[in-house]
Order: sequence, then structure tokens, then C-alpha cells
Amino acid sequence: MEPRSRSFYVLAAVFGLFLLFLYGPTITIAILSFQGEGGGLTFPMRGTSLYWFRDLFEQQAVGDIWGSFRRSFALGLMVMITTVVVSVMGGLAFRKKFVGSNVLFYLIITSLVIPSILISLGVGLMFSQSGLTVHWATSGFGSQLTWTLPFGLLIMFAVFNRFDKSYEEAARDLGASPWQTLRHVVLPIIAPSLIGVALFGFTLSYDEFARTLLTAGSYNTLPLEIYGMTTNVTSPVLYALGTLTTVFSLVMIGVFLCVTWLATRRKDAKGSDAGSGMV
Repeated sequence: MEPRSRSFYVLAAVFGLFLLFLYGPTITIAILSFQGEGGGLTFPMRGTSLYWFRDLFEQQAVGDIWGSFRRSFALGLMVMITTVVVSVMGGLAFRKKFVGSNVLFYLIITSLVIPSILISLGVGLMFSQSGLTVHWATSGFGSQLTWTLPFGLLIMFAVFNRFDKSYEEAARDLGASPWQTLRHVVLPIIAPSLIGVALFGFTLSYDEFARTLLTAGSYNTLPLEIYGMTTNVTSPVLYALGTLTTVFSLVMIGVFLCVTWLATRRKDAKGSDAGSGMV
């Protein structure tokens, strides 16, 4: 076995430092969330316990943690569904050139480079000047779509650029209508990618702060509630909340990955059954 060069160990150390920089704050918050009842916001820890996690489920003197969580979860589902549907429709539309397609593409991508706080300000002003209520389910929903839709569309563009059109041609030759071709051929093939778009839509919405700051109205989403609590809560309950929200995000990612694995396995099983049937 050939010995590793010195550069390998240097690059490995750099990569290790990068991982530490990336995940170190999250790990630190997770550790401090297990402080004892008399613990503070910094090291050294004063005992270990689950006291601050239990405190989260009691009546809070400041903040509406679980109300904001429900709003963030509902908003994430709304954004996720809309992002998936519009991304698929956009991906199908851009498979063929149409007048203004290039201009429309760059307009979509532009929302990714505009500062998020400006989008939040613009959407909030548009709603307030139009006499509409600024609310997390309306203006907040619209501002978050300016963040999630470009990602979903870019994924769909990449998927359809690699899509083998012979599958659709075979379905049409067998008498399938355009809707039947889409439902029974196209969507099952791109299903894993749709799950990825859904994951992007939900997680980007659930964690979004800047684009929701001026568009949520009177009711905060969870990121806004946590930010507000940092100004008047000086106990490790904040760390416990951060740890739980991180665990929730990881659980959601795990659920999406499991669904993707099941969808891929089901598709492979159908392919093998079809192959054996032909034999």
C-alpha cells in the first residue's frame, strides 16, 4: 500500500477545521442546552440535566414558541407544495423555446441575487400600500416563494435537460394522451427529483428570516420568534429550543430521504417486473 503524502494530511487538517467551523456553533449550543438548572449561557457548565427542555413545554413568560412553530410548519408546507407544482410546470414549459423565455429565465434567477431584506421590504410595502393585510400566510408566503421557486426551477431544468424523451414517444405510440404520459411516465421517473425540490422548499421556508422579517405581520414565525427572544431571554432555554429545531430539521431531511429511497426502490422493482414480463 502506497504511503500517503504530506499534502494529504495537510488537506485533511484543513477539511477538519472547516467542518469544525461549520458545525462547531451548533454542537456548542447542543452541549450548553443540557446545562443544569442553575446553568448560564456560557461555559463552564453547572451540572447536566434536561431541565431546559422541560421548561420549553411549560408556560413561557416571554414568547410564543409553539404558536410560532405551528405557523412556520404550516408556511413550510404551503411553500413546499407550491414550489413543487410551479417548478414542474415551469420545467415542462421551458422544454421548448418560447418568446421571452430567456428574459423570463433571468428574471427568475435575479431574485436570488437581490438582498433578501429588500425583497421583504418591497413585498411588505406592496401589501400595505394596496390596502392588503400583511400576514405570514399571504405576504410572508409570497416573499418566501421568491427564494424557493428559483431553486426548484433550476433543479427541474437540470432534470428535464437529462430526460430521455423516448419514454414519452413510446407512450404516445401506445395511444397515451398527454395527461396520461405526464401522469404515468414523466412524473414517476422524476419523482426522486420532486422529493428533492420539496425538501428544498420546506427547509428554506422553515429557516427563512430576512424575507419574512417585514412580511409576517403581527404573528411571528419561529426564526423571528427566536430572534425576538434573544433580546429578553437570558437562559439556556434558547439553546434547548435551538437544539430541538435542529433535530426537527434533521428528522424532516431523514423523512424525505426515506421517501426518496422508497420511491427509487419501487421504481426499480417495477422495472425489473416489466423486464421479467418481457422475457
